[in-house]
Amino acid sequence: MALNNLRVFFFLAMVVCAAHAGKPAPKGKEEKADSAAAPSGAAGGGDSSDISKLGAKGDGKTDSSKALNDAWATACGKEGPQTLMIPKGDYLTGPLNFTGPCKGSVTIQLDGNLLGTTDLGQYKRNWIEINHVDNLVITGKGTLDGQGKQVWDSNKCAQKYDCKILPNSLVLDYVNNGTVSGITLLNAKFFHMNVFQCKGMMIKDVTITAPGDSPNTDGIHIGDSSKVTITGTTIGTGDDCISIGPGSTEINITGVTCGPGHGISVGSLGRYKDEKDVTDINVKDCTLKKTSNGVRIKSYEDAASKLTASKLHYENIAMEDVQNPVIIDMKYCPNKICTKNGASKVTIKDVTFKNITGTSATPEAVSLLCSDKLPCTGVTMDNIKVEYKGTNNKTMAVCQNAKGSATGCLKELACF
Repeated sequence: MALNNLRVFFFLAMVVCAAHAGKPAPKGKEEKADSAAAPSGAAGGGDSSDISKLGAKGDGKTDSSKALNDAWATACGKEGPQTLMIPKGDYLTGPLNFTGPCKGSVTIQLDGNLLGTTDLGQYKRNWIEINHVDNLVITGKGTLDGQGKQVWDSNKCAQKYDCKILPNSLVLDYVNNGTVSGITLLNAKFFHMNVFQCKGMMIKDVTITAPGDSPNTDGIHIGDSSKVTITGTTIGTGDDCISIGPGSTEINITGVTCGPGHGISVGSLGRYKDEKDVTDINVKDCTLKKTSNGVRIKSYEDAASKLTASKLHYENIAMEDVQNPVIIDMKYCPNKICTKNGASKVTIKDVTFKNITGTSATPEAVSLLCSDKLPCTGVTMDNIKVEYKGTNNKTMAVCQNAKGSATGCLKELACF
C-alpha cells in the first residue's frame, strides 16, 4: 500500500473509532415484569463483586456473611449489569439479606458452596432472603447447603400446630423477571426455596436434595405468585417436592423428577384467613418415584378461608411405586389437629388428569375425597392407567362427592 493511502486509511480508522467512542451505548429496553427470560445481567457481563476479594474465606469455618452482604450492596448499588461472584470454596454464613430495588440487573454467580450456620440464635427468620429485586439471575454449579441435619431435631411442628419455624434456605420475595438455574440446594433446615409475591420466574435445571425423613423440607413452595415456570429439575426431600399455595396463578411445571417426597401438591388450602384463589396450574411430563403422593390437591376440612382452586391440569405423569398416585384430599388434617366437621369453604373445580400411568404402591391408585358440602366438580379423567402391583388386593379408586367424566381409564379407576 502506498504511504499516502496508508495515512488516509489510518486517519479514517481513527475517525470511525472516535465516533463510536464518543457515542454512548444504547440502553437495553426494560424487561417486562411478566417475562421469565434471563435479564441482561447474565453471568460474564458487567462489573463483578467477588466475595473472595472482600474478605470471604472458603475454608468452611470463617464467617463470610459481611463479605456477601457487602458484595450485594455494591452490585445492587451500581447501574447496568452486575455480577456477585462466589468462587469455588466453602463459605460459612449467617443470615443474608439481599434487598432492592437495585439500580441495575444483578447476577449471583454461585460457583462455590454456601453453608448456613447451624447456630439458630443468629436467625430472625430465614437464611438467604432476596427482596424487591427485578431482573435477577442466580446461576452456577455451586450449592446452598442449609446444614439442616444438625438442627432437624429442633423442629416440633409434628407436635405443635403453632410451632416455631426453622429458617428456609432461599426466600424470594417480590422478585420480578428472575431466573434460578443450575444450582443445588441441599439439606435445608425447613423449605429449600420459598417463592412469594413473585412474577415472571424461571426455575430450571436445579437439584434439591434432602433425606426422605427430614421434616418439612419442601423443595419449592410457591405462594401469591404468577407466571412461574419450573422445568428440568430434580427434587428429593422429606416433604412436598413442589407445593403450590394460595394466590398462585399461571404456574407451569414440566420435566420434573420427584422422589423421595410427598409429591407435587396444590395446597394445603384454607389454613389461614383471607387466602386467595389458585388457578391455571399445569403439570406435564413429570416422573414421581416412590413418593407418598403423586399429584395431589389438599385442603383443610375446617378451612378458615373461602377460596377456589380451578383450572388444574395434570398430563403425561409417570408413577413408580407411588402410594397415592392421584389424590384430591379435602379432608386434609396433618397431625390430627383439625376439626372434622365437613364445613369446608374451599371449592375445587375444573381438574384434568390425563395420561397418568405407572404403578401404585397401594391398592388405591385414585382417591377423590371431596367435601359433602362442596363436592368437586368438572373432574376429567382421561387415560388413567396406574396399577397396583402388590398381592392379595386389586387396583381400585375411592371416590367421594366428586362429579365429572372418565374416558380410556382402567375400568377399576373410572369414578364416574
